Amino acid sequence: MHPTPVWAVARKSLLLPAFWLVTILLAVGGVHLFSVLREAFLEYPKATALTVALFAVYAVPFWLFVGALDYLEREPPLLLATAFGWGGLVATMVAIPGNTAVHNLLAKVYSPEFAASWGPAIAGPTIEETARVLGVVAIVLIAHAQINSILDGVIYGALVGLGFQVVEDIVYAVGAVDVAGRGDDVGPVFATFFVRGFLAGLWSHTLFGALAGFGVGYLVVRGDRSLARRAGIATLAFGGAWACHFLWNSPLLAVEVGDNGYALIAVLLAKGIPPLLMILLLVRSARHREADFYIQQLVDLDDPDIATPAELRVLSMGHLRANARRHAYGRAGTAGRRAVRRLQRAQARLAVAISRTDPVAVDRWRTEVLAQRGRLRVLGHSEAAAPDERTGSMRRRMLYLLVGIAVMAALCVGVTALS
Repeated sequence: MHPTPVWAVARKSLLLPAFWLVTILLAVGGVHLFSVLREAFLEYPKATALTVALFAVYAVPFWLFVGALDYLEREPPLLLATAFGWGGLVATMVAIPGNTAVHNLLAKVYSPEFAASWGPAIAGPTIEETARVLGVVAIVLIAHAQINSILDGVIYGALVGLGFQVVEDIVYAVGAVDVAGRGDDVGPVFATFFVRGFLAGLWSHTLFGALAGFGVGYLVVRGDRSLARRAGIATLAFGGAWACHFLWNSPLLAVEVGDNGYALIAVLLAKGIPPLLMILLLVRSARHREADFYIQQLVDLDDPDIATPAELRVLSMGHLRANARRHAYGRAGTAGRRAVRRLQRAQARLAVAISRTDPVAVDRWRTEVLAQRGRLRVLGHSEAAAPDERTGSMRRRMLYLLVGIAVMAALCVGVTALS
């Protein structure tokens, strides 16, 4: 862990050439996307408007989930937006001509049939993963001091992938409307949203970007390791993202949507579960490492008014924080839940301020912690903790996963029946 220093403010990036290069690339990509959407709006106004609205709403829960991964030391919103913008504007602008060039090269060197079958599996990972990981590198170049844990690399990589995924799906949906040849029809939009957004989007570009971002984060943060080891881990992470993307795009285990709904869901799980589990394990490890560092800042205070031993354990785990808020709601209603949430947030901010040796912020968040502690005591609920419900939490998550898979299977079967 390398706490972000107090002097690391956004305006210092204005002095860096990398900042202006990234700004220019984002502007060029924005103009390119605007021209594509402008033509689509002129040709298919209703379908295009629906496409943009659907995928904009679709991006929100992913953004909130990824942004909340780092509860203790939140990333600056401007950098999160930059990562998303790079994926949606720069990486997609590079990927379209790049993928076409690789497809044409494969057709000439091998055969058109080989290019049609294996082109997406070779071109997609090679061009797209390279373009996306450069987005995380760009974040490092313009705000190196903000990359203070491996988890930061995961978050920025995931948001680059999310931006790419959303814009690519918008382009595909508009293209599907054009290919259908039925005018301003919204049917192809819903079909694309279901297949690319719901079925494929749950385990594709966002996960691949997160895996590659892990490698960049490790390379930047783990100064206690040799450069060769860090470069090797970064290369391995990028290779893993490339391999997962290759498998996803490859004709191996290929099943069309209209063939067999059960077979389709089996293929999606077979291709999607491995990278999902890999990222979950990496995120879990990175979050625990970061939590241990920041929680130690509060442990060293040895002040139960700031954080009790139970609260220190709760603060490091998302489901335990949620359990504490639910427990407070059961005992003290909405006011109790609000006070616990604010206390947890203030404790996290205080830990970060202490690690940065920022006296002004330390005083501010210490005062906030004591204020929320006082509110809890008035409500008769002095501790932001709950009985350990880890087993129940795991059962709930497994239930959600099984229900989600069942819903996906039912939808696949429904699509099969309608096709």
